[in-house]
Amino acid sequence: MKRADAAPIESCSTRVVDAERVAAVRTRMPAETDLADTADVFGLLADPGRLRLLLALLEGELCVCDLAVVSGLSESATSHALRLLRAHRVVSVRRAGRMAFYRLDDAHVRMLLDLAVAHTEHTQAIHPERQG
Repeated sequence: MKRADAAPIESCSTRVVDAERVAAVRTRMPAETDLADTADVFGLLADPGRLRLLLALLEGELCVCDLAVVSGLSESATSHALRLLRAHRVVSVRRAGRMAFYRLDDAHVRMLLDLAVAHTEHTQAIHPERQG
């Protein structure tokens, strides 16, 4: 079904319009492995449960039990999610005896979350996939 306000898809009649800009952008493009790692991080953030965990950690370090309560996930699901986030250097852990305390890995993660939340709060998203 076509939406009335949707613009028609345009195709390029030339292969490259601005060769100089294309060359500059390609030069600055990250390596394929860095692109894949970045896509993995965004994929991790795409899960509402993991995102709740990360947003809870904006307030500071929390143990797995507290993170489970805050996120509404089971302790097992919380531990699994934290393992994934730790493997991608999104969170780090500090152990005190049998307790594990998690925190955001660095300021870059905090900035990414802060910007994502600010963007969502200041824009009106159109969700065609959610419309019935």
